[in-house]
Amino acid sequence: MSTHGELAAYLALVLAGFLPSEVWRWLGVAFARGLDEDSEIVVWVRAVATAILAGVIAKLTIFAPGVLATVPTPVRLAAVAIGFLAFMLIRRSVFAGVLAGEGALIIGALVFGG
Repeated sequence: MSTHGELAAYLALVLAGFLPSEVWRWLGVAFARGLDEDSEIVVWVRAVATAILAGVIAKLTIFAPGVLATVPTPVRLAAVAIGFLAFMLIRRSVFAGVLAGEGALIIGALVFGG
């Protein structure tokens, strides 16, 4: 593929993949500025976002695609458990849970992976 073709592919990725969703993120930031963090709507949105993330993680854990399928199921399940434990212990931080689970998955894949 030529340099021009590669640049065109990246430009298409930015225009079709990144910008359309980025607009909504910035609008969300603009509209959320005045909201109380403990309001019912913010708590509900946070709960829905966490549930969606949990669903995606469950699907990837049970029905592992691609290279992830080479990691044994017990290792994937242990990584989820470690991530959940980190989530609970570190002030219910989704970021900490995902980071700990991903770290455990990577270490488990290196040690026990095929």
